[in-house]
Amino acid sequence: MELISQGEALLDTPLLAEEHARIFTASRFAGLECLSAKFQTHSYAPHAHETYAIGTIEAGCEIWHARGQRLYAHAGDMVFNHPLDVHDGLPHAGGYRYRMTYPTIELMQEVAASLTGYEVIGTPFFAEPCVHDPEAAALFCAAHRLLEESGDALAGEEGLLRAYAFCLARHADLSVRPVGRERGPIAEARALLEQRYDEDLSLAEMARRCGLPRHHLIRAFRRETGLTPHAYLVDIRVRRARDRLRRGEMPGDVAAATGFCDQAHLTRAFKARLGVTPGAFRTAHLA
Repeated sequence: MELISQGEALLDTPLLAEEHARIFTASRFAGLECLSAKFQTHSYAPHAHETYAIGTIEAGCEIWHARGQRLYAHAGDMVFNHPLDVHDGLPHAGGYRYRMTYPTIELMQEVAASLTGYEVIGTPFFAEPCVHDPEAAALFCAAHRLLEESGDALAGEEGLLRAYAFCLARHADLSVRPVGRERGPIAEARALLEQRYDEDLSLAEMARRCGLPRHHLIRAFRRETGLTPHAYLVDIRVRRARDRLRRGEMPGDVAAATGFCDQAHLTRAFKARLGVTPGAFRTAHLA
């Protein structure tokens, strides 16, 4: 069986006008390949990848064969194909819409090691190729959309790591250890966020600074602060935006100066935390 990329797997059958498939890569995961697609008639020939294939069905139903089974995946199901698992895929009863990622063994080992505490870990194994887990599916879809929209890179990076970890903890054969106290490393990470809140920081850079693996950093940060690194960063940005708005700066300029993607992004974050829009807050301080 020839090993192919997901992009190559799509080439065999032309898509109908009402079908779509978009391949994109996640730069913070060394070009991790991702797919969002809607199929009504498109069928995959049997093929295999060197990577995992992990994803979920958003609507409809997919049929596929893997590990000697005929499988049906519906909305809220998580799909786990291991590296070298030969599988196909075809629509059932009107088609399906789904989101997939193709993480390397090394990436899944990184996340698994952060959960178990072991520096060296074997290839993580999912006992079932398809499980109904709406909570995992929701986490995965949210992260996948962030990666596809490419607006907030840290949010996408953090979200996908959390989704993979959630799936590994629930559905792989791992012994998950509780996260310990990491006051010193988390203080380092907080200082970095406070100093460089307006930059496009990555979890990888924060992890190097504080000496913790990326996903362990997320868990430890949340234990110490009550927030994930991304949520903490947004809080800092809102505080800095509030200071600038008090001085009469325009919301669009403030958004650009404080690291938000655009003014709409600032408005959502600001209103969620203060209950009013940046414009209303600025006006109140000019009165």
